[in-house]
Amino acid sequence: MLGAGSWGTALALLLAGNDYPVRLWDRDAGRIADLLASRENRRYLPGIALPDAVAPVASLTDAVKDAVCVVVAVPSNAVRALLEALPRPFPDTTDLVLAAKGMENDSGLLPAEIAEELKMSHSVALSGPNLAGEVAKGIPTAAVAACPDEARAKRVATYFNSPTFRVYSSTDRTGVEIGGDIKNVLAIAGGVSDGLGFGDNTKAALLTRGLAEMARFGAASGAKPGTFYGLAGVGDLMATAASRLSRNYRVGEALAKNEPLADILARLGQVAEGVTTARAVTARAARIGVELPVCDAVARLLFEGTSPEAEVSALMRRAPREE
Repeated sequence: MLGAGSWGTALALLLAGNDYPVRLWDRDAGRIADLLASRENRRYLPGIALPDAVAPVASLTDAVKDAVCVVVAVPSNAVRALLEALPRPFPDTTDLVLAAKGMENDSGLLPAEIAEELKMSHSVALSGPNLAGEVAKGIPTAAVAACPDEARAKRVATYFNSPTFRVYSSTDRTGVEIGGDIKNVLAIAGGVSDGLGFGDNTKAALLTRGLAEMARFGAASGAKPGTFYGLAGVGDLMATAASRLSRNYRVGEALAKNEPLADILARLGQVAEGVTTARAVTARAARIGVELPVCDAVARLLFEGTSPEAEVSALMRRAPREE
């Protein structure tokens, strides 16, 4: 398990509960030392003990040696550097699971596209309505493991499937990753809506149109439309756009109160993937000619200093069109 943040630790706990020995690595040697000393992730998942099957390790080489499965659970902008640091050649017999949800800021590439560039063609995307704290506590949820290689997707699904974490398989890796990425941007919009004191009608309309943007972007990228009405699309959107456990939701809620973005992120203390993804996805959409009004509004709010009220007004005053 590469990445000992909240998500990586939650997945390590899940796999250990399925009787798999897990080596948990992080680039922060101090965090590994604390995990070894306290046997819990006191920063991200306090109060949840690490079972004996989870072994924190400081060496990346040691972490991946002879592993049957390597899980990447780091922020999206750290994926490339981490994949480049893995021992070469990376064996095709080892399953590479990408649990990051975001796009690379400079290139706009999805995690699996980065892996493809680095000659790691058989990666599996893992996504769904999976708030880390709930997964770590064993609260029931579901996810999807996706890879063009159907047998590999199904094998990875069996690693993670448990009585509290139901995992489906899919061959639409692109769609699963896009759903997991864009929902973070839309979760910021959901937080803005609630932060402004709007009601359920507003939230439902906003997220429905956002889901249409997700599907439109996905179709233009070669994904299957139905993927966005499953766990990695509408499922993940429902979880992150309404829950205060969602970092992206909390960013939007604070933006609605006109708090500076730098202050919001400093207080958060963790990466909110929707912030970097908003810029990456809108730039990529412009290149491929896809309209994303809600995502564009979030990007302007984050990076151009517009006000929440102005963005709401602009969205509501758009010319009427057929749904």
